[in-house]
Amino acid sequence: MASISFQVNGKSQSVDIDPDTPLLWVLRDNLNLTGTKYGCGIGQCGACTVHLEGNPTRSCQIAISDVAGKNITTIEGLSPDRSHAIQLAWIAEQVPQCGYCQSGQVMAAAALLAKTPQPTDAQIDRAMSGNICRCGTYQRIRRAIHRAAGQPSYDSAAASTSSAAPATEVLHLEDSDVPADNCIACFVGAPARGGSR
Repeated sequence: MASISFQVNGKSQSVDIDPDTPLLWVLRDNLNLTGTKYGCGIGQCGACTVHLEGNPTRSCQIAISDVAGKNITTIEGLSPDRSHAIQLAWIAEQVPQCGYCQSGQVMAAAALLAKTPQPTDAQIDRAMSGNICRCGTYQRIRRAIHRAAGQPSYDSAAASTSSAAPATEVLHLEDSDVPADNCIACFVGAPARGGSR
């Protein structure tokens, strides 16, 4: 066991834990930041993506000892009121379906825009290629990134049908056993207000 200190979402944190414990489990089990998801455990799907010193990082693959003294941002810390341009674009384009991969997708997209404010399709595809969406919402993800970048190059004709009347209140599945404040779709969107799909 070791005492390891680091910053998460702008707050100092310290845990007494085995230094080899993956950051993912410290975030979820010790700090109750459950927006970061366990997907594959081998760094291939991107569901556990967080920012480490501003860089997208697979939290399942990095030991807690490797983040000592460093800054981490999770989906919960991307913006205090869920108003980050990526989150707003995700709502407008109604990107999530099941929502499970979306915190990793959002974090990867936010890191891309921080470094490349006006990305091309090729740059988006390259940056997002390590994030798997089992529902296949890749076209919506690309449109949302272009929207967040303020680019007119996203397919506005296709987007007009999907974003004409965004219904953020239905992002949380009413029949889900996940509380709304732990629902990734709700972290992307707004607090759930009930309703059905």
